[in-house]
Amino acid sequence: MKLNQRQCFIILFAIVILLSALQLTVGGSSINWWMPNALEKDIIWDIRVPRMLLTWLIASALGLAGAVMQLLLRNPLAEPGITGVSGCAALVTIACLYFGWLPAFSFGLPALALVGGLLGVSLLMVLAGRRASPTRVILAGVAIATMSSAAMGLLLYLAPNPFAFQEWAFWHMGSLANKSWHSVMLALPGIVLAFPIVWLGRRFLYALTLSEETVATMGFNVARYRNWMLLAVALLTTASVVAVGVIGFVGLLAPHAVRLLGFNHPKYVLWLSPVTAILLLISFDTLVQLMSTARELPVGILAALVGAPLLIVLLVRERNSHA
Repeated sequence: MKLNQRQCFIILFAIVILLSALQLTVGGSSINWWMPNALEKDIIWDIRVPRMLLTWLIASALGLAGAVMQLLLRNPLAEPGITGVSGCAALVTIACLYFGWLPAFSFGLPALALVGGLLGVSLLMVLAGRRASPTRVILAGVAIATMSSAAMGLLLYLAPNPFAFQEWAFWHMGSLANKSWHSVMLALPGIVLAFPIVWLGRRFLYALTLSEETVATMGFNVARYRNWMLLAVALLTTASVVAVGVIGFVGLLAPHAVRLLGFNHPKYVLWLSPVTAILLLISFDTLVQLMSTARELPVGILAALVGAPLLIVLLVRERNSHA
């Protein structure tokens, strides 16, 4: 018997709750959950609970951003990391820290990083063209991501002291370690603003399974709705980058996980992707905490190790389908 969207959502959400409980129990210190002392209470409420909530926020942002980009560009390979949006937001963030424009704890940092995300989206649309093929979009995104990565590498190389270089480089890898309530508050505004935008434009995204000419005859202002959706993607991506750094491939994996469950309709892909993204990122984060290493592995590295092979598989499948 095939599950409907609500049943699938309930099952996925139940799994997320179980994995979140597991995520709370892992860490460098063992905790007596029945009768915690003062130090253990501080660890729970100041370290582990913010980390769990931040995982939910970042994963839902990346999953929704990936789904919006794939529906908007009609490209199953589109994703904020691959298309260079994350790289541009990260570049502006590092530049702000490097030149001392804003401190790392400033709430103005997401606003400036948003400019970088919007710049990345705009460059992608200009380079790919109005009726770009999936290959052209990926190539344009790779070019943008490479340029932003090279610029970030230059700033890191020219860092005034080795400690700044190490801290910024570790942040760029994407990590949920040592996060606090402040990181949650940095991510929250962009996500809160983006979700209503996507909700209001959801019917436009559903209709994009048809041609743009047909969508226009249905009463949608295609250019206006596209710009609003790109703004939402930039807000979601910026929120993630500013709070935890660059975590790639989660936005790519989540919509495909929904499709693998048998839900191919844009409505299901759009609203189940945040849930599957939370499931993926919690699994990745729990795994890196369970690994026995001298220093916790950034979750962005593990996500890339899983996501890059999947991207290769998807590219091969697309090539074979065209052949």
